Amino acid sequence: MPLDRQARIRQLLDEYISMYASRDDRLTTHFSENFSGYAGSSDDLIKDQGTWVQVTRHDFAQVKEPIRIEMVDTFLQDLSEDVVVATAFFHIHLPMAEDILSKEMARLVLIFRQEGNAWKIVHSGISIPYHKAGGDEVYPLASLQKRTDELELEVQERTRQLTESQTLYKLLTEDVLDVLWQADANLFITYVSPSDERLRGFKASEVVGHHVFEMFTEEGIALVRKLMAQKPVPGANSRAFVTFEVQHRCKDGRLLWAEVQSRREQDANGKLTGFHGITRETTQRRQMEDQVRQLAFYDPLTKLPNRRLLIDRLNQAIASSQRSGLYGAVMFLDLDNFKALNDAHGHAAGDLLLIEVAGRLSANVRAMDTVARLGGDEFVVMFREFDRDQGASRHQVGVIAEKIRAGLAKPYVLQVKDREGHESHVTHRCSASIGLAMFFGAQATQDEIFQHADAAMYLAKAAGRNRVRFHELEAGANPGQASAAG
Repeated sequence: MPLDRQARIRQLLDEYISMYASRDDRLTTHFSENFSGYAGSSDDLIKDQGTWVQVTRHDFAQVKEPIRIEMVDTFLQDLSEDVVVATAFFHIHLPMAEDILSKEMARLVLIFRQEGNAWKIVHSGISIPYHKAGGDEVYPLASLQKRTDELELEVQERTRQLTESQTLYKLLTEDVLDVLWQADANLFITYVSPSDERLRGFKASEVVGHHVFEMFTEEGIALVRKLMAQKPVPGANSRAFVTFEVQHRCKDGRLLWAEVQSRREQDANGKLTGFHGITRETTQRRQMEDQVRQLAFYDPLTKLPNRRLLIDRLNQAIASSQRSGLYGAVMFLDLDNFKALNDAHGHAAGDLLLIEVAGRLSANVRAMDTVARLGGDEFVVMFREFDRDQGASRHQVGVIAEKIRAGLAKPYVLQVKDREGHESHVTHRCSASIGLAMFFGAQATQDEIFQHADAAMYLAKAAGRNRVRFHELEAGANPGQASAAG
């Protein structure tokens, strides 16, 4: 990552930490209108800016004095030109005498997106491994001191008992959120901590004696079998922990993701006697990773792939064409008369039309093809694997293009709301000018294919709009040469 880019992401994180620690209400102006996030004291996903602003201000009201953030580590990611991620690990020191929260490691994930000239926070997720706050608390201030006193007494008592009874181990596991488990050499469960009932809903009596595979999906079972079939590396520690992530089945039918750390148990002769390990739920982390991927590779309005994902798929299609000898094509299309809708009824109506266009395009292509939005009212369709014959391929894509052109020219009936929330139906006619460029193997680069399709699209506009034009890729063709579909 370039140093200036890294410094910019770090500056965004530092500004957030500074304002949050000083309880600065100006922080509320940094959240995007398209915001989502998880508060530290809740498992619920907050999906609107207004609610998050309320949560933030309630946080500031509950702890009015500045707090101290003891930073431990940071991780900066540059996902795209306008999307960056900053992850921070730190300790939170509240302005009070407490010895619980300040020892826990908090994790904060902030996703920033450039909106106009400003960087806005589109997602915030903070994970703090303490018990949930009561009532409407953001931090469990009312219970921290009580819990501190209880823990001090508990530690004293348990320290005394550690040398007296092995049953203390099972008692301790009841207070651990992660699931501790043990299995025999044939993968039948011999012990599972009470945390599994909180996590998956099964009592220990419903799990002990059952095979480990009953916990997993078919994909998870396949992964575990693959790991067990791997031969140990010579000289490697045979009792080292093996870490993998699989979906787990819950009693109510849900599936959740969890990370499993498993270790072999051996007798004095090195014979396998069983396994033991720790299972930690990772569902929220997976959801956050999916959200980050959505922001990096998909258009937030239409949910179509963006330019970055389109380029990746086109490069794959070019390589596939080189191997198979089948032609492909790229279609550029620009909506005619789109600006008139925005001018007459506002951008909300324009957004509704763009979403409808995305749906009509997706309904007229094959599963292997890609419909993408470049921005504004410009869309691209990438077609794969037509025919080995250029003429046959050209005919096939021409038929599809004409079908798309006709479909996009049909009237759009949009349900628009005004500022007072009143709904009205707007009928708008909007055609499309379409440019097509065939590709075959590596005869043209991705940039050249885009240029050819774009040039053909502008020739379709120049010919009167609502038309389809091909760009010719034969040897010696002029870059601006195009012909009508058919």
